[in-house]
Amino acid sequence: MRRKANDRDKKCSKSFGSVKAVDKVSLEIGEREVFGLVGSNGAGKSTLLRMAAGILKPDEGEIEIDGESIYDNEKAKACIFYIPDDSYFPADYTPRDIADFYRCYYPKFDVQRFSKFLRQFHMDDKKRISTFSKGMRKQLLVLLGVSAGTKYLLCDETFDGLDPVMRQGVKSLFASEIMGREFTPVIASHNLRELEDICDHVGLLYKGGILLSRDLEDMKFHIHKIQCVLKDKDQERQLQKEMDVLKTEHQGSLLLLTVRGTREQIMEKIQGKNPLFCEILPLTLEEIFISETEVAGYEIKNLFF
Repeated sequence: MRRKANDRDKKCSKSFGSVKAVDKVSLEIGEREVFGLVGSNGAGKSTLLRMAAGILKPDEGEIEIDGESIYDNEKAKACIFYIPDDSYFPADYTPRDIADFYRCYYPKFDVQRFSKFLRQFHMDDKKRISTFSKGMRKQLLVLLGVSAGTKYLLCDETFDGLDPVMRQGVKSLFASEIMGREFTPVIASHNLRELEDICDHVGLLYKGGILLSRDLEDMKFHIHKIQCVLKDKDQERQLQKEMDVLKTEHQGSLLLLTVRGTREQIMEKIQGKNPLFCEILPLTLEEIFISETEVAGYEIKNLFF
């Protein structure tokens, strides 16, 4: 694990006055994976990323990059490119000007690659950035971050404002970088749907703490939604005792179950009851997270939109 949001004894916390922005967070992010950090506005995402970038010092605990504390450590900070939600560009700057600026701070900044990216994404390197749309400015920042050659790219709401074509382009760019070098993007967003098709791992930040952190493929492999029709209520009760049921719904005679387990394990249990009808339905990442958190006693289904 390359980045840790905890030390040996303490979890990470940060307060602003009486407001606890990050509360006892412990988090590890593996190298060469796209990590998504999801949470509502005010959940602590930006504060956590600023601590990870070495901009803010935790009140408790510490952030480590490759085993080194990040705060007040220029060597560790050189491994990170941070894209804030509210990025500023000088009024007259062009993409070429901003690239020259970042070259002063990132020795590995590849100007030729940056120029290639601009052509690939149909961006004019001589046009004022102030004339760019919100999505174009966000896209430009991602291209700058990748061109900087850092191991870690921290993105705060960077996908907010990107259209589907831009999103697919950035997704392909991230995949190419991960295949070719040590590269780990961390993407914070208030919208779980924005992260579903690009991230390998997602952590849910809720009221300053990490409520859930899971590998996406593992989650999708081990949670399923079943709709079936059984012969009687006794079979339904027996089935629920035999399986790890997260949620139960009824639509007339149709029984809807959200169940933890592999597809094979679940179907074996259901087929043993000789159902009149049975079908496995696809679950969205949003539905999986809601099911998991409801079991933990949290009502968060309205936080992702």
